[in-house]
Amino acid sequence: MNRRTVLAMVAGVALLLPGCTGTGGSAEGADAEAPDDPSKVSGTITVLTVRTDLVQDGTLKKYAAEFNRTYPKVKVEFQALTNYEAEIKIRMNTEDYGDVLLIPGVIKKSDYPKFFASLGTEAERGKKYRFTDYTTVDGKVYGQTSNGVMPGFVYNKRIWKEAGVTDWPTTPAGFLAGLKAIKAKTDAVPYYTNFAAQWPLTSWTFVNGAVSCDPQATTKLAEGDPWAKGSDLRVGDTLLYDIVKDGLAEKDPTTSNWEESKPRTAKGEIATQWLGTWAIIQFQDAARKAGVNPDDIGFMPFPAQADGTFCATVGPDYHQAVNVHSKHKEAARAWIDWFTDKSGYDRDNLAISPLKDAPMPDVLKSYEDAGVKLIELDDSAGAKVKLIDDESEVGINKPEYRQDLVDLARGARKGSLDDFLADLGDKWTETQQNVGD
Repeated sequence: MNRRTVLAMVAGVALLLPGCTGTGGSAEGADAEAPDDPSKVSGTITVLTVRTDLVQDGTLKKYAAEFNRTYPKVKVEFQALTNYEAEIKIRMNTEDYGDVLLIPGVIKKSDYPKFFASLGTEAERGKKYRFTDYTTVDGKVYGQTSNGVMPGFVYNKRIWKEAGVTDWPTTPAGFLAGLKAIKAKTDAVPYYTNFAAQWPLTSWTFVNGAVSCDPQATTKLAEGDPWAKGSDLRVGDTLLYDIVKDGLAEKDPTTSNWEESKPRTAKGEIATQWLGTWAIIQFQDAARKAGVNPDDIGFMPFPAQADGTFCATVGPDYHQAVNVHSKHKEAARAWIDWFTDKSGYDRDNLAISPLKDAPMPDVLKSYEDAGVKLIELDDSAGAKVKLIDDESEVGINKPEYRQDLVDLARGARKGSLDDFLADLGDKWTETQQNVGD
């Protein structure tokens, strides 16, 4: 598993590339037109991806073969980058960064036209697709996600049931009580932080919006203190702190192992992890390989309700984009359109379709049955939030601050939770006043 989902939900932008000279040049503002006649589209395109697993097992090659049924004159070659964000940052200081790539978090949203070709207007694309505002600059859309994701707890239903908890907790206190019951009545580790892998800790930022059930949660980050009393991030961070402080997580988080956590959760050695919908299929596959029941893998919303209703945010995975310097923009655009609309990649991964008229995946039937309200966050202030985050050096989308939080909770770092969160809030609000609108 790579970090695609975590980074993608942040979709957008923090820094100008270090040392970048703005190689967009005269290509800035170029469009990648949708092809009219598939039989006339030709060229060899390089598609960059984080899915090293799908390149290695031939799955992406199968998608390309299916694509060639419609576009026989386009040859698709894949390059999988194991440390995508770091590697693509270097490549984008040149013009050679593939024909189709995933928009990295390091690019400022306002700089998208320098690096990517427009896919059309937001007014038009917004009629058909979700999440178009995440990559819109001056009314034009520069990226297209292939699937949507939702944060939540991946958990072993059998273990929770053995602990006597059959209903989803509705409050953080109720959730902690459930973990304590698991510790008392089973041999499972109640909660697994995946501290050593780092990136899973950033998923905790995605409680934002789910606690308050507020589509304007991102805008509030741009305007106020994210750790004010009762705020979504404070509620989430406090729960993570309490889990660790109460001895409900793995004994030594520094030795945690992401890949091993999947079969261990499937077998019931680990009860719960905060991840996202993208993880469900991976944990179910791990269950099958381990010879245990994949139906034991469940998905649970954050333990908070608004007016008696659970809420969950829905956001985009990485956005595919066309390199503004590509010599085969039409072919690159054809791949993005086909992969989004026709490939079935979202269904294959039990993910949420970016198409507005598509049904929710069956794996989320439990959410539908429970009446969980799905909300899409307004990302119009997303660029400002990421600018504040970068300049304040808080890092809500980086692992370090929650590693510090976990260390604080387990006694490896001195201080109090209130002081820790107050310090984050001070850094954030001071920077907020300086960045302007």
